[in-house]
Amino acid sequence: MRRFHGVDLHRNAFTVCVLDEDGNEVVRNWSIKRLGEYASTLSPEDAVAVEATGNTYLFTRALSEANCRVVVVNPHQFKVISRSVSKTDENDAKTLARFLSKDMLPEIRVKDEMNKDISSMVQTRDKLVKLRTALKNKVNNLLAARGIIIKRESLSSERGLQSVMTLDLPRLPKIELSVLVDQIRSLNQSVDELEKAIKEDGRKMDGHRNLTSIKGIGDLGASIIMSVIGDIDDFSSEGKLASYFGIVPRVHNSNDSVRHGRITKRGSKLGRTTLIQCAMIAKRYNPYLEDYYQRIKSRRGSGKAIVALARKLLSIIYRTLKNNLMFEDFTSFKYVRA
Repeated sequence: MRRFHGVDLHRNAFTVCVLDEDGNEVVRNWSIKRLGEYASTLSPEDAVAVEATGNTYLFTRALSEANCRVVVVNPHQFKVISRSVSKTDENDAKTLARFLSKDMLPEIRVKDEMNKDISSMVQTRDKLVKLRTALKNKVNNLLAARGIIIKRESLSSERGLQSVMTLDLPRLPKIELSVLVDQIRSLNQSVDELEKAIKEDGRKMDGHRNLTSIKGIGDLGASIIMSVIGDIDDFSSEGKLASYFGIVPRVHNSNDSVRHGRITKRGSKLGRTTLIQCAMIAKRYNPYLEDYYQRIKSRRGSGKAIVALARKLLSIIYRTLKNNLMFEDFTSFKYVRA
């Protein structure tokens, strides 16, 4: 008999509701240390649903040998649990089991270990870069308050940081400035270390060489984009990939009226940002992309032109990965089989 398992997962424990085809429900609490024991109770006919959390990968990896269907639920799209008026571990597990039995859960992909690790490093790098930017802004504000105006980009180099430290300031601002500069230097080192690892391990990912053959996409950009895409065969069309990146327009369809709004911005924000940055560079090397960008910019403005250009580059990326192609000459779209 097929069974549907709804799992409310926490760091040290999880609650499971097992729903069979006759509608019978059994709820049981498990310690995370007994995850292997729980996995041994599963059969290939079973299906398990669990929300995406910090240790979901640990959970799904433990269940891999059971050969059952594991559905990782997107909590941002499945609001039934978060908006429940009776939110308990037992009720959450029951809700997941019932919706799983009806095949009505918004599922997200579980990437392989390399993609997951690189994606985690990319997110850490992004947090450190944002923190570094905040500290640089603080330095600028600290100096501006005393009538000292410096160029923002001057803090991007060690020479610039050293010159800031030579400024004549009162004792307390001098101490504050010293602490800020030390933190910026430390972040520079950490970001460089992460970027080096991302580039080196990113080259081992399938499709990395294909993307770097596109002028405008370097080692770091290719690693970030591939960590977002994962397996290209998970996407049956260019539109599905564009929707995953969140660069498709919102559609409001009611009766006879159809309206298209701004892009959904769902999916990885960092993936979209990287894609846009790469697209703006790629158009410098490809006349077709440059002409495409200028035509849309003249009619609809630069904002929509940038998004359209990113969507166009994503289509090129999709076809490049799907057909295992590499560009010999990106300027004229001349490619070969990888």
